[in-house]
Amino acid sequence: MKIPFSPPDITESEINEVAEALRSGWITTGPRTKLLEQKLADWIGVKKCVCLNSQTACAEMALHLLGIGAGDEVITCAYTYTASASVVCHVGATLRLIDTQKDRTEMDYDALEAAITEKTKAIIPIDLGGVPCDYDRIFEIVERKKSLFRPSNEIQKAIGRIIVCADTAHALGASRHGKMIGTVADFSGFSFHAVKNFTTAEGGALVWRDIPGIDNEDIYHKLQLFSLHGQSKDALEKTHLGAWEYDIVGTWYKCNMTDIAAALGLVQFERYPSLLERRKEIISRYDRAFRPLGIKTLDHYTEEYSSSGHLYITRVPGITSEQRSEIIVKMAERGVACNVHYKPLPMHTAYRELGFDIDDYPNAYAFFENEITLPLHTCLTDEMVEYVIDSYISIVREYI
Repeated sequence: MKIPFSPPDITESEINEVAEALRSGWITTGPRTKLLEQKLADWIGVKKCVCLNSQTACAEMALHLLGIGAGDEVITCAYTYTASASVVCHVGATLRLIDTQKDRTEMDYDALEAAITEKTKAIIPIDLGGVPCDYDRIFEIVERKKSLFRPSNEIQKAIGRIIVCADTAHALGASRHGKMIGTVADFSGFSFHAVKNFTTAEGGALVWRDIPGIDNEDIYHKLQLFSLHGQSKDALEKTHLGAWEYDIVGTWYKCNMTDIAAALGLVQFERYPSLLERRKEIISRYDRAFRPLGIKTLDHYTEEYSSSGHLYITRVPGITSEQRSEIIVKMAERGVACNVHYKPLPMHTAYRELGFDIDDYPNAYAFFENEITLPLHTCLTDEMVEYVIDSYISIVREYI
C-alpha cells in the first residue's frame, strides 16, 4: 500500500468549477475571489476578509498595515516554519525568538512576557497543527505590558497595546472557548497551500477583529492596495465603462489571489465541514491506538478548544534523532510517507546567521528530537488508516 503524506483532496466538483472560471474569461482577481472572501468572513464571524496568494503574504501585509518596521521588535516562537518569522525580517523589524514550553509546541508564555520591551510592537503566536494557543494568557500579558507600548501609527494607537498577529496557517475551522479562530487574535492569517486542510493550490486569507475608531472598509482597501502594486483600482473595477483611469498611490507589492484559485476554494468551502469531521474521526482512531503504548500526541479536542486537525504529531519517548530517522525510513519502506514538524528555526542556516543558537532553545530541540508526523488527510480510507496504525505500532515497538 502507498500512502502519501498530505495530498490535496480534489474532486470533480473542484475541477468543474476551475474549468468554469477558465471558460468565464476572468481568471485573475475577480468575482470568485470576492465571493470566497465574503463566504469566509461570514463563516468565521468577521466583517471583512482579504484573500491573497499565501499566508506569508497575509502575515506580511498585516505588519505593513500596522506600520511595523525598522526599530521595532516582533516576538514569535522558535518551533515553527520559517514563514512565521521571515515576515518580520521582510518588513525590516527585529526578530525575537523564544522557546517552547516543555513537551509542548506552544511558546513559553513566561519567556514571552520577559522578552517584551518598549520596542515590541507585535507577537506572532502559532496555532501549530491546528491547535489554538492560550490566547487568554497572551492577552493578559499584553495588557500587563501596556505601559511599555509606544504606538507609531493610527491603527497601533487605536489598539493601544502590543498587537497579536496570529499565525493561524493550520487552524481554519478551529475554535477556542466557542469562538472561531480568526475572531480571537487581532489579526489572523490562514494558509490554503496544497498540503493544508482547505486548499486553493496556493493562497491564504487575512482576517481581523474590529478596531475601535478604524473603518474595516479602510483596512480592506489598504490591503487591496498593498497586494496590487498600490494601484487605486483592481482589474475588475477597470472593466466598468470608461473606468480605465487609475493611480499608483504607493510602490507596494503583488500578492493577490486569482479567480482560478478562488474557484477551487469555493468548492472546498462547501465541503469543508465534512472534511473537518473526517479528520476528527482519523485522529480519534490514531489516539486510541497509540496512546496506550506511551506514544505522545497532541490534544486536538478539549473542553477549552477544538482543533482543525491539521497535523498528527507524535513523539516516541526516549529515541534519538537518529532512531527517529530510522523509523521514518522503515515507514517509507512500507509505503507510508511521514514527516517532521518542525526543525526549530535556530537550526537553519538563515537563522543561525541572524545570531540564533539552538542551545538557547532546549525545549524546542527536545520536542523536535523525537517527533514524527503521520499522514492525516481526507484521502485516507479506513483501510489506509488501519495500515498506518499497524505499521507504526509494529515499527515503534522495537524502540520503546
